[in-house]
Amino acid sequence: MKSGREGKAAGRRYSIRVQFTIIFLLLMLGTIGLCWIINNAFLEKYYLREKRIALTEMYKKVNSAAANNTIDSEEFDEEVMRSAGKDSISLIVMDAESSMVKLHASDSESMGRRMWDNLFGETPDLSERDPAKSRYYIADCLADQENYQINIIYDSRMNTKTMELFGVLDDGSFCLLQSAVESIHNSSAIANRFMGYIGIAVSLLGALIALLLAGKITEPIRELTEISARMKKLDFSAKYRGNSRTEIAELGDNINELSEILERTISELKTANNELREDIEKKEKLEDMRQEFLSNVTHELKTPLALIKGYAEGLSEGVADDPDSIRFYTEVITDEADKMNRIVAKLLSLNQLEFGNTQFSMVRFDIVGFTRGCLNNAGMLAKKRGIRVNMEERSPLYVWADEFWTEEVFMNYFSNAVNHCDGEKVIDIHFEEKENCVRVVVFNTGRPIPEEAIPHLWEKFYKVDKARTREYGGSGVGLSIVKAIMEQMHQDYGVINYDNGVAFWFELDTRTKTESST
Repeated sequence: MKSGREGKAAGRRYSIRVQFTIIFLLLMLGTIGLCWIINNAFLEKYYLREKRIALTEMYKKVNSAAANNTIDSEEFDEEVMRSAGKDSISLIVMDAESSMVKLHASDSESMGRRMWDNLFGETPDLSERDPAKSRYYIADCLADQENYQINIIYDSRMNTKTMELFGVLDDGSFCLLQSAVESIHNSSAIANRFMGYIGIAVSLLGALIALLLAGKITEPIRELTEISARMKKLDFSAKYRGNSRTEIAELGDNINELSEILERTISELKTANNELREDIEKKEKLEDMRQEFLSNVTHELKTPLALIKGYAEGLSEGVADDPDSIRFYTEVITDEADKMNRIVAKLLSLNQLEFGNTQFSMVRFDIVGFTRGCLNNAGMLAKKRGIRVNMEERSPLYVWADEFWTEEVFMNYFSNAVNHCDGEKVIDIHFEEKENCVRVVVFNTGRPIPEEAIPHLWEKFYKVDKARTREYGGSGVGLSIVKAIMEQMHQDYGVINYDNGVAFWFELDTRTKTESST
């Protein structure tokens, strides 16, 4: 006994390829047949209509020229030649006294004979055909107006048909216009134009039918395409719902089964790999940090260690044998040891901040008074270097922050400003009140920071001017500590270049976290 899936597959016996072949074959045959029917039914009438219109338009031009006495002008001759050449029209005009006024024909004798036949009404109907009596017969009357008549004339001698317009002009003259119905050039142009019109109409109709049919047939294909696109993005929620009896429905069932298997397998793999990926990433991150830390610490401590070793060896070898030299050597060793202590202390602080092991005590305090107190403690450093420190006088501004770490941020900015102050040697400290926060700005005159260096300022051990940093004993860790502190307090910080200096800034909230969340 067959399973349900096998039974469905066996019941689908209509090939989509056959369906498309039959549809397009029928469409082509229908289009060709329709064009053939229309061509046979309407081409001759359309052809004669175009000829009749051309003769009528020519008659109107001749009538207008005769009424305006311009029939003998060169302009009218040119117009006649253009129109006659385009539509293969022969022309003869006679006045009321039977004098020739205008003649344009390759066979003037035949045209003159036909003019007299029309004047005396000597062209019998084709039903009265008698070759012994007449050469020309009226095969069909296409128009019988008040001033003119249009007929199809059969030439029994040449076995050809000609369309003739015979009429009276407004000035009393007689006009005969003639065009060969079997003109190859004109027939080809008219037939092509007619077939163009019909071809466009049939093509549009066929395109509409093909669009509707193709849309119906390809609808399940589009559905499967969308499902496969979603599967490619690991979205397995879409399922094929078609119930046709073609190979597409079978493909849809297979895709549904594949989707379920992939979803189940990927889910199991993700569950199994998540912890492994996290462990690997954590291990790689720790290893990278360890290597970077060791490399940077080794680089920063190498110089002071070399100096300590050199001066210590000098003392041990008796290079310094007088009290002043000994004092100088010991002072260098002490300074370099202090420098190493500062570097180690900063690295320990930065390490605690980056790993989130630091506690922040958020209190409300006046940032203006707080900054003034910091300057009282550190102002001597600026005075020794001949730097003028300006701080705006203003009323208290209360903020919420950790006082200890806020002082660390400010002092890093201030010491950085002192070490890089140049030119007018001015440090300007001011406050900018913003919505729900206060920005503290520390500006120093001097050279702007190169634009390419700004994104790297907050990286550990990065130095814009290594020679100058080494001169004042900088470690390149201060701004990294600022970054870590401000990110722990979830506050903004940054740097702005000016033509005459650089401004570092940080922001502190004027609201509590509870007020901010509401």
